[in-house]
Amino acid sequence: MYDAAEWIAEGSVVALTGAGISTDSGIPDFRGPNGVWTRDPEAMKLSSIEHYVADPDVRRRSWQERLHHPAWQARPNAAHLALAALAGDGRLTAVVTQNIDGLHQRAGLDPARVIELHGTLHETECLGCGARGPMRETLDRVEAGEADPACLGCGGILKSATISFGQQMNMATLTAAAEAAMRCRTFVAVGTSLTVHPAAGLVGVAAQHGARIVIVNAGETPYDPIADEVIRDPIGEVLPRLAAH
Repeated sequence: MYDAAEWIAEGSVVALTGAGISTDSGIPDFRGPNGVWTRDPEAMKLSSIEHYVADPDVRRRSWQERLHHPAWQARPNAAHLALAALAGDGRLTAVVTQNIDGLHQRAGLDPARVIELHGTLHETECLGCGARGPMRETLDRVEAGEADPACLGCGGILKSATISFGQQMNMATLTAAAEAAMRCRTFVAVGTSLTVHPAAGLVGVAAQHGARIVIVNAGETPYDPIADEVIRDPIGEVLPRLAAH
């Protein structure tokens, strides 16, 4: 049994989740051996706000990627369900996620407990007027032949309501994530390389405020040396065990 099971049983747990928690649902990660950017380095341009705004070809490719994104067919896996169970019995206070797939909510987690650091794929946002709307409505336009659909309100550039490289993060979201990290007794980082900031820095915030640190990830992370327990076993096996304790 993992030491972390005892700590999680005590409650006041916050989880930070990255792409690794969703790979069992059929959504590839970015930096792993079979990651999106590992297989196609050019794909990183799709996540750059500079390239997205400047290059219509990047936008057209981005819309095709969104249209065929695996998130639309994905279902929550055992790890998502385990976190929802922990929240259901009061042990998990919040999930801070780097993912945009919405699988935590689909697993049954109260949306109020999910802090989406990098936004959501399920909505669009206009870079001009800031208007937001359902992604499905814009994807219907793409399927109808609009390669680079513009905002219906102001004609501005539309993108998914996600945070791209070079784009400012939402300060209220960051503040909520930091406060959750400060208040928890156990902080569990799941399926994240802990190389992207400010998300990765939440581990240090939690540790500085006295939380036990648990890292569940297949590869090494920069924060392994300060962790109270590092678990390399498959996420889909580990989290159900931790939740069942």
